[in-house]
Amino acid sequence: MTQSKRFLLKAVDIKPLVTNYGGCIASDMITVHGHLVGIMYKEEPKNDNDSGWRFTAGCESQEYMDDENNKAVYDVNTIANYDPGIIPFLDAATGRVFERDEESGEFVEMDLDLDFEI
Repeated sequence: MTQSKRFLLKAVDIKPLVTNYGGCIASDMITVHGHLVGIMYKEEPKNDNDSGWRFTAGCESQEYMDDENNKAVYDVNTIANYDPGIIPFLDAATGRVFERDEESGEFVEMDLDLDFEI
């Protein structure tokens, strides 16, 4: 039996911060548990509605991410409402990876291959 997710933000709390970016995949660590985005990367979109953006808190294990119940597809605007810090990076090219610096709280570009998949 699938449990209903209890999202941190209610639908009425979602404001139009960004438009026309399409869908993305995000971890429940962000939308349910309230962590800020820790890692964001843009891969080749899977279809016309996919922005290619993938968002994690950065604390998820591969086992956690392999469980389809721990992530979902959202409009990029929804994730921008959870963490507006992602907005300046949304026009980045495919293949770009950004990680939140623990000390400054700012995103920095990473030049590496990720050791996990969403």
